[in-house]
Amino acid sequence: MSKLILIPTPIGNLDDITYRAVKNLKEADLVLCEDTRRTLKLLNHLEIKKPLRSYHKFNEHDLVENIIGRILYGEKVALVSDAGTPGISDPGYLIVSKCIENDIEVECLPGPTALIPALVVSGLPSERFTFEGFLPIKKGRKTRLEFLSNESRTMIFYESPHKIIKTITDFKTYFGGDRKISISKEISKIFESTRRGTINDVLSSFENKKPKGEYVIVVSGTK
Repeated sequence: MSKLILIPTPIGNLDDITYRAVKNLKEADLVLCEDTRRTLKLLNHLEIKKPLRSYHKFNEHDLVENIIGRILYGEKVALVSDAGTPGISDPGYLIVSKCIENDIEVECLPGPTALIPALVVSGLPSERFTFEGFLPIKKGRKTRLEFLSNESRTMIFYESPHKIIKTITDFKTYFGGDRKISISKEISKIFESTRRGTINDVLSSFENKKPKGEYVIVVSGTK
């Protein structure tokens, strides 16, 4: 059956792939992926051979109409990201919205995403939260942080190792050093770890230590 299916992939541990993910990858006529090299490693591990096509934020506007045409012609197209669930801080929104406009069936399998494990182990309130993804690097960063300084819900952010210290420092400036925070890195991988405490505590823990890995930051809301 022709459709677009979004397939979550492991965020670190290949054992986290689901039976349904494997089944649908085997059934797909085409696999769209951010980095064909990374996805090829996963498919080789699963002993699956499928045509791959690079699909990312820099080319999605150029490719989307062609892909829609292939699905309308009868193909089943799978969309994966390098790690986690497509559409969560990764490409996905554009092609999903175009499929809906063309009455194409869209299905998303449940699966890995880094934000939920980080939230659950943070020890911070999880009933209501807001996922912010990556903060703007320059334009709009100050405005966003000023707005979030009054956010009462728990906040979740993604950050890279070379920006993590700057981001925590910005949190201290806009949220205050006593705000509770939890920082998880390398979720599901061998060196997974979580630091908890105040913003001041966690910022101090980075002194003389070069950040490594991908981070998920969970910050308590204002009271």
